[in-house]
Amino acid sequence: MKLDGIEITQQLEQFRAACKKRGVKLTHQRLEIFREVAASLEHPDAETVFRGVQTRMPTVSLDTVYRTLWLLNDLGLITTLGPRRESVRFDANLRHHHHYVCMRCGLVGDFESPELNILRIPNGVMEFGSVVSTHVEVRGLCAKCAGEQAERLHPGSSAT
Repeated sequence: MKLDGIEITQQLEQFRAACKKRGVKLTHQRLEIFREVAASLEHPDAETVFRGVQTRMPTVSLDTVYRTLWLLNDLGLITTLGPRRESVRFDANLRHHHHYVCMRCGLVGDFESPELNILRIPNGVMEFGSVVSTHVEVRGLCAKCAGEQAERLHPGSSAT
């Protein structure tokens, strides 16, 4: 899924302004890599970003994509989902929101929840260090994967 052009244009303008403010050179490759993340609602991993950018810039390298994604993350222009040891996914939506992650196919979806936004952080968390931001990551089986699993367990029982 992709965002509409107006929202992408706004994010690109914020990206340009942030680069200028921080003295980061705005290269064509950086712009295209950010555009790829910003246009996606699917929280792409680095390899997906690479494949998308490569269609427009065949000479871009996977290493450049990784370095740029981590630069954008360090600049606060995108965020990451999941621990770094797994396939990290990137998200240009910086508005406070939460994620649903399918444990089988990897589908990621955004959702908002005023109830989750006001959860109190337990005091014990401060033993690890300071808290910069919070979000909830809900894991389960998406409707498609759950349907496929049900069909495997009970063949022919689904209503069509």
